[in-house]
Amino acid sequence: MSVMRVEVVSNEEHIYSGEASFVVVPTVSGELGIYPRHEPIMSLVRPGALRLTVPDSPEEVLVAVSGGILEVQPDKVMVLADIALRSAELDTARAEEAKRAAQERLAHAKQSNDDYAQDKAHVALAAAIAELKTLDYLRVHKE
Repeated sequence: MSVMRVEVVSNEEHIYSGEASFVVVPTVSGELGIYPRHEPIMSLVRPGALRLTVPDSPEEVLVAVSGGILEVQPDKVMVLADIALRSAELDTARAEEAKRAAQERLAHAKQSNDDYAQDKAHVALAAAIAELKTLDYLRVHKE
């Protein structure tokens, strides 16, 4: 089986480092499926579920990513995520509350024309959306 090296790094920690035989990354152009020996590309990552097929593992490795940059080389995939959470760290109630709070902060920041607060609210909203999208994927594919 052909494999590639995959690194997923957030601003705060190293999320995943290992081999994968297939990777699906949510990009601004849509979901991108990557096999070993893929042509080199770079893309922006959008909020959603990053999925890794790991050799000798019956289940996908799932990571919620809120945005970032993807770099693909023939033998390596690197995702530099703004915020990333492992699937074991996901919680529906917390994500829904975080989304609601971020939407409120964003509305308030827009009313006061506070660009910095708007940026922070957008980041929080993207993280909550990524978590909810990943939880939706888990719900659909684990039933």
